[in-house]
Amino acid sequence: MIRLRKLVTALALPLILSGCVTGTEYAGRQAGFASVAEKTAIVTAKETVWIQNQNQARATAAQVRSLLAGKKILDVETAVQIALLNNKGLQAAYADLGDSAADAWQSTMFINPTVSVGTTGIGTPELKAFKTIEGMITTNILALATRNSDIAIADARFRQAQLTAAVRTLQVAAETRRAWIGAVAAWESVGQFQRAQTAADAASELAEKLGETGAMTKGAQAREHVFVAELAGEAAKARLAARLAKEELTRLMGLWGTDLDYRVPNSLPPLPRAVVRRDAIEAEALRNRIDLQVARLELEATAKSYGLTQATRYVTDLEILTGFETEREIEDDEKKTRTTGQVELEFAIPIFDTGKARMRKAEVAYMRAANQLAEKAVNVRSEARAAYEAYRSNYDIARHYRNNVVPLRTKVEEESLLSYNGMITNTFELLADTRDKINAILLSVNAKRDFWLAEANLAPAIYGGGEGTLSAGTEVAAASESNGDTGH
Repeated sequence: MIRLRKLVTALALPLILSGCVTGTEYAGRQAGFASVAEKTAIVTAKETVWIQNQNQARATAAQVRSLLAGKKILDVETAVQIALLNNKGLQAAYADLGDSAADAWQSTMFINPTVSVGTTGIGTPELKAFKTIEGMITTNILALATRNSDIAIADARFRQAQLTAAVRTLQVAAETRRAWIGAVAAWESVGQFQRAQTAADAASELAEKLGETGAMTKGAQAREHVFVAELAGEAAKARLAARLAKEELTRLMGLWGTDLDYRVPNSLPPLPRAVVRRDAIEAEALRNRIDLQVARLELEATAKSYGLTQATRYVTDLEILTGFETEREIEDDEKKTRTTGQVELEFAIPIFDTGKARMRKAEVAYMRAANQLAEKAVNVRSEARAAYEAYRSNYDIARHYRNNVVPLRTKVEEESLLSYNGMITNTFELLADTRDKINAILLSVNAKRDFWLAEANLAPAIYGGGEGTLSAGTEVAAASESNGDTGH
């Protein structure tokens, strides 16, 4: 009975050393996702889902079809909502969250002991009178003693994965918003090309008739015709750019098949009456940037790993072996059985590896994480300032084109047409003024697009999700087509 109590005590040792930490918060299929959905909903005011079975997939697909069917022309908010529901890359990011939850759950589980049972004297006639049975249970004491530290590290990594998933969600939302703006701006440019081409066709036809009467030289006619031809080439390039821009939006929304029939507006919304003041945007970014919180958790996890390395510098593997040995022998025709308990302790002697290299590696990892956090804080401030500066400046530029450049070019063209009709100016001057007006309108469209892109970059600068994509606001749009408000 005494030996039995010793054996039970040895088996219960892991429970005593590891405390009462459980992994229930990591065990659910949606572990950690509620935090992701809550954080992103605050920024986007949109719903996101983590699809893990066929029923969820069918329900989400039905919701996406409902959103598409409910909108004759797809607005930006609906496009963002569809992307958050239907983007498969986002679902892959959520799978990474599940992987981290499983790792954290695994860290809370007890290490399985190793059981070994052996016997001697089997099948050997001369040893038939002597038979020994041995049983051993091996438990890694060091792993059990550091279990709470391992759980703390895994929990920090789990919280980091939650924030990373939230950043990825915000990134998909921001990319979709920018893609919608780019597609609509491209079709608006096509519309301008189409209107310009209609006027140019009329002028070309008039030039041809004047040439037949001898009132216009062949050179003047050629100028009219070549202008129409060049404009047609530019319009074709603009339509191609618009289709490609819409395809980018389609990819982000994860659409295919019959869902490709959606249309976007023919023009961007007009400029607002005034810009929104964000004088404390740096402080907002430092307080709210989720990727900065990820860097802080990285430093926290690295610090915990560094402390664990310090604790296990000399002894990396410590195992206790508990068990029994039962020996049976026949002496004077009498069977005798003796059972004795056994306890062994195994560990590596740090003769050759004193842990200095591991300590140095852990120290360097901590220094790296600390400097990366400091760099991230500096970059967050700069990105916030740059985003607000782009927002204000692009607003001023777009308003300047709308209020000054386009009206003046329109006035010049009108006066040039009057002079041409009065035979004061020639055809070449009229064509030059018409071309300048078209260019001014296209520049105005691009300036308005750049403003809305800069406005879309404000939220990523404050909350995260815009790394590597801020330059999208400076891309030059190619152009687009539209006649009316039927969309594309």
